Amino acid sequence: MGYVLLSGAIAAEVAATTAMKYSEGFSRLWPSLITVSGYLIAFALLAQTLKTVQVGTAYAIWAGVGTAVIAGIGMLFLGEAMTAARVAGIVLVIGGVVLLNLGGAH
Repeated sequence: MGYVLLSGAIAAEVAATTAMKYSEGFSRLWPSLITVSGYLIAFALLAQTLKTVQVGTAYAIWAGVGTAVIAGIGMLFLGEAMTAARVAGIVLVIGGVVLLNLGGAH
């Protein structure tokens, strides 16, 4: 169940970060409200996740997957350049999360 909650936390964080792009510095109401509520939901779900998943594992997955997904959204939908360095960075982030999980399973 912890990983289901963690998936929800990641989805909420990704939605909030994407909405922040459209909030124009919190000057637009609806994207700003989505940003704030998304982060509140993300942290609430992350807090619930920590009841059953180790903090290092949960945070590594939350931060790493969220970062990789947001970078992908930026490149695929928001016109950010898809360079070899960015793709390599995403691969490294995901690899780091995998390594942390392999080393922390005890």
